Amino acid sequence: MSLKSLLLIFIGMSFSNIIFDFNKESAISGWKIVDDVVMGGRSSGDFKLNINGHGEFSGAVSLENNGGFSSVRYRFEKNDLANYTRFVLNIKGDGKKYQFRVKSNTSNYHSYISIIQTDTTWQTIEILFSEMYPVFRGRELNMANYPAKEMEEIAFLIGNKKRERFKLQIDKIELK
Repeated sequence: MSLKSLLLIFIGMSFSNIIFDFNKESAISGWKIVDDVVMGGRSSGDFKLNINGHGEFSGAVSLENNGGFSSVRYRFEKNDLANYTRFVLNIKGDGKKYQFRVKSNTSNYHSYISIIQTDTTWQTIEILFSEMYPVFRGRELNMANYPAKEMEEIAFLIGNKKRERFKLQIDKIELK
């Protein structure tokens, strides 16, 4: 194969970086539940590998004691995002809305979010970095959208201002 052919193949390749690809042997100890109990609420979330090897975030959101959310987060070494423009999620929901969240630095008080409407089938959802907006405690901030230079944390959150049971299955999270 000529150098020109190899170059054309290389240019046409889609760059991909897997953040997490769930399977039956996945080590999920880095995934942590953060519920509204940190503020006195009574919601209860759980995260596990299900029988099919998918990450499963499930539980119940309660509005008691000013509650109203459950989340699961995953922290990791800082990733450089210079070669990427979006997240790609392969998930199966329950027809409810979830937030996909990212933090550039775990010490930041705010997250950048995108609202995801799930259905009951497997979905591939692409989220452009440029469309993720900053939020702190449910309030949108007067700041620029996600700068997408680096990241140290991703999360899923459910907080639809109602009492509800939920279940979100996660197969893969990647950068493109």
